Amino acid sequence: MNLKENLYQFCATYVEERINRIQSRIKEVQVALGSETKSSAGDKHETGRAMLQLEREKFGQQLAEAEKTKEVLAKVNIKDKSKWASLGNLVNTSKANYFLGISAGEYQEENHLVYCISAVTPIGKLLMGKSVGDTVTFNKEEIKVLEIY
Repeated sequence: MNLKENLYQFCATYVEERINRIQSRIKEVQVALGSETKSSAGDKHETGRAMLQLEREKFGQQLAEAEKTKEVLAKVNIKDKSKWASLGNLVNTSKANYFLGISAGEYQEENHLVYCISAVTPIGKLLMGKSVGDTVTFNKEEIKVLEIY
């Protein structure tokens, strides 16, 4: 596999693990809600149920966000060759290397350090549509696009 394929796989694994973690937490909350139902009635019981339901809603929102991230990743085409930075491109700059896909953190392989970022991150927005030789200013620092794969 080449570096872009490895980066894509890294992002796919990241989002799958995130979805699995959230689903696991939702199941834990469901079990806790079930045991709260069997518990004694009263204010303490109602407060406990309300807290668990709020937690379940929070995890539901996180799951929806993770599913959207998975959908974005599914649209990423790593085979496209482009003169302009776009989704699926590896962009080497004077500051760092970026894979435009989803925000999945830092990827390291042999002598490659690449930041997997979303196109909607501040640096992602600046890099999108740029070509080799273009410069962007990020945090008062000029960054030059050196290569686009």
